[in-house]
This record gives sequence, C-alpha cells and structure tokens, in this order.
Amino acid sequence: MKILNDKLQKKLEEALKAVLPILAIVLVLSFTVAPITPSILLCFLIGAVFVMIGMMFFTLGAEMAMTPMGEKVGSTMTRSKNLLLITGLAFVLGVIITVSEPDLQVLATQVPSVPNWILIMAVAVGVGLFLVAALLRILLRVELSILLVVLYILTFALLLFVPKSFQAVAFDSGGVTTGPMTVPFIMALGVGVSSIRNDQSASNDSFGLVALCSVGPILAVMILGMIYQPTGSDFSLMSLPEVGDSVEMRRLFLLGLPTYIKEIAVSLLPIVLFFGLFQVFALRLSGRSLGKILVGLVYTYVGLVLFLTGANVGFMPAGNYLGGVLASLRYRMILVPIGALIGYFIVKAEPAVYVLNHQVEEITSGAISARSMGVSLSAGVSLSVALAMIRVLTGIPIIYFLIPGYAIAILLSFVVPKMFTAIAFDSGGVASGPMTATFLLPLAQGACLAVGGNLVEDAFGVVAMVAMTPLITIQILGAVYMWKQRRADVNAPEYVFAALDEDAIIEL
Repeated sequence: MKILNDKLQKKLEEALKAVLPILAIVLVLSFTVAPITPSILLCFLIGAVFVMIGMMFFTLGAEMAMTPMGEKVGSTMTRSKNLLLITGLAFVLGVIITVSEPDLQVLATQVPSVPNWILIMAVAVGVGLFLVAALLRILLRVELSILLVVLYILTFALLLFVPKSFQAVAFDSGGVTTGPMTVPFIMALGVGVSSIRNDQSASNDSFGLVALCSVGPILAVMILGMIYQPTGSDFSLMSLPEVGDSVEMRRLFLLGLPTYIKEIAVSLLPIVLFFGLFQVFALRLSGRSLGKILVGLVYTYVGLVLFLTGANVGFMPAGNYLGGVLASLRYRMILVPIGALIGYFIVKAEPAVYVLNHQVEEITSGAISARSMGVSLSAGVSLSVALAMIRVLTGIPIIYFLIPGYAIAILLSFVVPKMFTAIAFDSGGVASGPMTATFLLPLAQGACLAVGGNLVEDAFGVVAMVAMTPLITIQILGAVYMWKQRRADVNAPEYVFAALDEDAIIEL
C-alpha cells in the first residue's frame, strides 16, 4: 500500500507540473489583456482540478495495465510464426482500439455531413490496415523512411481530389485517433513484436507504429470527403456555458460526468474483452499479474473519465472564449506569441506524451532522456501553434504549411539515426491528443470567428499542425545527439567507427 501511495504521489507531482503552467498563463491573461467571464473562468479552474487528478490516475494505470497488456499481446501474437494469424489479429486489434478512442467520438460529432458510425468505422478500418502494415514492417525489416515517403506522396496526391473545406479535417483525424487509449497499447505492441527479433536494430523498429497508424485515418477521411462532398456550412460551434451560481456550476459538471463514465466504459470494454480472450487461450498469466493489470485498468478508467470531463467541460469553453477575446484586440498579432507559449506547456499535459517519453527513455537505456524528449516536443508544439494562429489571422491554406513541413521531415529521415525518425513520427500522433482537441482547437475557432475568417478552412488544422512539427524537432534532436556523440568520441581510432553503422553507434 505504501508503494502504491508513493506512486500516486509521484504521478500527482507530474500532473501538477504539467497543468499548473497552463493554469498560470490563462489566469495572467484573464486578469490583464483578455478578461474572461466569471463562470467560464470558474469552469476552467474546476476543470483544471479534474484534469490533474485524471492525469495522476491515468498515467499510473497506463504503467500498470495498458503497457504490459500491449507487450504481452504483441509477443504472444508473433510467437506463433503464423503470418496470417498475426495480420488477422492485428487488424481486429487496430479496429477495436480505434473505436475505443474517445477523441474519435469528438471528431465524429464535429463532422455532421458524414454519419458518425460511418466516420468511426472508416477511420477504425484505416488504423487496422496500417497497424497490420506497421507490424509487417517490423517482422520483414522494411525501411521506415522509404515507407513514409511512399505513403505521404500518396496522401498529398489524394489531397488534390478532396474538397478544400475538408482537407484540414482529414489531417486533424490523423492526430486525434492516436490518443490516450490507443498510444500506450500500440507502442507496447511494437515492443512486444520486436522482442522476438535478436538483431541490434530490433529496438529501433519497435517505434514507428503510431506513425503509420496516423496515416490510415487521414486517407480514410479523405475518401469520405470525396464521397460526401461536405461544405463549411455543415460545421457548428459549441455553446459557451453561463452559470449564475455554484449550484448551477455543480450541475454543469455532474451533467458532463455521466457522459464520460459511459463513453470510457464503452471504449475500454472491447480492449478488456480482447485481452480476456488472450488470457484464456494463450497468456494464462498468474493471479498476481492479472490482478495488477485489473487494478491498472480501474485507474485508467477513473483517470480518463476525470480527465475528459475536466478538459471538455472546463478547458474547451475557456479556450474558445480566450481565442475570441485575444483576436478582438487592436494588437491581435499578440495571439501568435501567446499561442506559442500555451503550446509549449500544454503538450506536457497530454496523457499519451508521458507514455511516449518514458518508453523512449526505457528502451534507449537513458540515451534519450524523457526530459530531452519533453523539451523537443514542447518546442515543436509551440512552433505549430504559432503557425496555426498565423493561419487563423491571415487565412493561408493549410497545405502551404503541411507540404513543406512533411518534405523537411522526410528529408531529415534519410540523415538522422533510424530510431530518431521512428520516434519523431510517433511523437507527432502522440502530441496531438485531447488537450489539443479541447483547448487549442477551440482557441483557434474563437479567434477565427472574431476576425471573420472561414471556420472550417482556417480554424481546423490545429491538430494537424501539432502533429507535424514534432517530426522535425525530434529529428533535429537526433542530429544534435549524433553530433555530440561523435565529438565525444573524436579521440577514438577512426577504424572503430568505420566498421559501425548508425544504429550501432547509437548503442555505444
């Protein structure tokens, strides 16, 4: 019990460090240049408490349950050596965990021209197919950089046939579907599958699953856009809450809480059933191991319910209102540096980012620390939010940012170590989670309405921008790491490095 309490205390400290900077920024703005109504500010403060407690339980639950489940399922699937069985189970698993992703439900409600269940199933099938491709890449040792070049050429070629009003939404879908439910399981699955290989590059190939699974939803939503031909008039904004007293405030959160209690239960159920079948027919874990996973699932459930309630009920209205107020100022360009500052800190509050950073540190034996990953991700998201706010204020089409951004990222992939490329493309999907969807996207929407812009073409795309820039900053981290490594070993005999490839050098 003492060990559990110590872990909870540690997770609470991490959650406080992640959320308090955002809280401080919003409070400073609300009492200076961007006054916020008392009801929205109080919603935000209560929401922040929910988010912090939710993060505490979720991160502990992911550590106790989601990660071990993914690793054990991955290693068991591939141990059979039956390629047909592996690909079949991978497809089913990809569909199940995508349908379980809460962020996908949010996206579906924001695209009224496409029926919710059609959008959800199309995206789920896209993730399932690309999860199969990702696992086959590990088993067949296919170069990730080459695969990414082919896929993104296909993606941008298809973009020419997608309605302009749907392009940003399609790229946003790639980010929201790799959220807090999907990422821990998929990343651990990669570790489990790569563990059956004995070559030195196996640990490098354990990353990259999230990167490939992010492409599937983009292609699926593009195809839906060509079929349904949606227009900008199909989209609508949320209404901002106005409460008169504390009792009404309590009702506001109590009305939201049952929604997420049901939503997360429905989301977790398919994963639990899938793992249960594996336990009965293949895993047969001991009672103690199984008990720990079950406790972890309870923590995951409680954490996600509290986190999403706080983010949706408290953070979303505050982001929307704040964006409108800042964009209405005479010096509206202040929105760009403020957006960059919020972006730098808000990525630290993404639940799945914690999982990625610590898994990278563990697999690389500390060579890539969680802290350096966090700083690089924050820098990337800061840049992306700044560019997104420029888009909102100027109306520059999103493809003018995405095409050069992905071109730079793919070119870097041929220069930096393979592991950094895989981690970078994973981090793009991980960084664009529920905090982006519930605070940064409403911030852009509020600002867009204030300046009279096109809501669909200018405000949507924030998630896509957040998913793009970490691809560059993490790979730059890889280049800096290699440069420092070579400088540190400058006195070593040249013939030592002549005999090693980049993967071997990274492991020194």
